[in-house]
Amino acid sequence: MKIIKAAKIAGLFLIGLVCLIGIYFLSVLILSRITVPAEKEKGSDITVYVLSNGIHSDIVLPLKSSLKDWSKEIKLKDTALNDTAMVYLAVGWGNKEFYLNTPTWGDLKFTTAFKAAFGIGSAAIHTAIYQYMTESENCIKIELTTEQYRRLVRYVDAGFKKNANGHYRQIYSHAKYDKGESFYEAENKYSIFFTSNTWTNNALKACGQKACLWTPFDKGIFYQYK
Repeated sequence: MKIIKAAKIAGLFLIGLVCLIGIYFLSVLILSRITVPAEKEKGSDITVYVLSNGIHSDIVLPLKSSLKDWSKEIKLKDTALNDTAMVYLAVGWGNKEFYLNTPTWGDLKFTTAFKAAFGIGSAAIHTAIYQYMTESENCIKIELTTEQYRRLVRYVDAGFKKNANGHYRQIYSHAKYDKGESFYEAENKYSIFFTSNTWTNNALKACGQKACLWTPFDKGIFYQYK
């Protein structure tokens, strides 16, 4: 009888788990298709991009502009590239352990995925520098007004944890995926409800651009810009 009771409990737990997963993905499908419209004011002052590797999205900003010189904090000498010809800065937010310990999907551990999914552990910001950007199905070009870009700068800057002197707290790690990359301590917690793509989607909202009501996946963002 105990075995039968335990089996029933396990069965109910499994059914409940499947239902929760189903509700989650149904919510993703519905909410990522609901559009938060862009502001009526169209810009041509500053060009930014949304870049995806097929899973994770970054917001790409001018490395230097009259509103913000990111190179004062994201120093070229802190990257293995150290190339002054770089023009763009890609900024992505995510789970710290995932960034530093999972350079490829083959390195992904269950403990890392579990902690990331349920908001256990710290967040980090990953940056990369580029000489040029090319529009494609994985790279969206967006034109902003000066005021819209100012709001985007505030949003991105607020994602970085800062030391007592107000400087970004760099993470010194050998977990470089490419030569032009570096990592920094970040605010907030990663979870299945607030992912790297949620952060990027919120960046678009912050500067008055078209976005999803909510999405944990990059596909939702790119759906809005088809």
